[in-house]
Amino acid sequence: MLAPVRTKGVDVATLAFNHQEITPRPLKAELLELDGISRESVEAHYRLYEGYVNKRNEILEKLGSVDLGAANQVYSEVRALKVELSFAIGGIKNHEIYFDHLGGDGGAPSGPIVRLIERDFGSIEDWARDLKASGMSGRGWAWTAYDWDEARLFNYVGDTQNTFPIWNATPLVALDVYEHAYFLDFQTDRGSYIDAFFANLDWAVVNDWVSRYQITV
Repeated sequence: MLAPVRTKGVDVATLAFNHQEITPRPLKAELLELDGISRESVEAHYRLYEGYVNKRNEILEKLGSVDLGAANQVYSEVRALKVELSFAIGGIKNHEIYFDHLGGDGGAPSGPIVRLIERDFGSIEDWARDLKASGMSGRGWAWTAYDWDEARLFNYVGDTQNTFPIWNATPLVALDVYEHAYFLDFQTDRGSYIDAFFANLDWAVVNDWVSRYQITV
C-alpha cells in the first residue's frame, strides 16, 4: 500500500501533489464557420471549456493542502473538491471530443465508422435517430461510445459533465445538449440544433479515432 504524501504535517492527495497544470486546446478555425451554429455561440461555448480547464487546475492546487484525515461522506473539503474535480475533468474531456469532431461537412459517413454503425444499429439512419432521441432525453450529453467489454457501439445519455460515464467505453461522438450549446442560435429548439450538429460532424476525425483505438468490426 502506498503511504500518503505529507506536506506541512497534513495528509494530501497524491494526484494533487504530483499534478501539472494544463492549458486549453486552441479553437480550430473551422469551428468559427459552422453551418447553422454561429461564431458567437461557438466562442461563448469555448469560454466555458476554458473555465473547466481553469477549475481543474485550481481544484488540484487546493487538493495539495487538503486534510485527508477530515474526510467525511456527508460533507468534507476533500469530498467537495473531488466531486467537483470529476465535473471539471468531465467538462474538459467532453468538450475536447465535441470541438475536435466538429468543423466537417456532416452528411453520410464513410470509412470504418460506417461498418461499426451498420453492424450495431442496423443503418446510419437508425443510429442518427437513436442518438437524436438520446440527445433529446439527456440533460447534458449524449455519446456514441464503443464498449470494450461488449465489443459494440451504444448511444449513452449523460445528465451532467460527470454522469453517467460507462467504464471501459470509448466515446467516438459527443453531442452537447446543455442549453449553453444552442440557446443563442436555437433558443429552446433543441431538435434543430441536433440536426445542425449532425450537419457539421467531421467524419474523418471520427474515423481517425476508430483507427487509433484499433476498433474493428
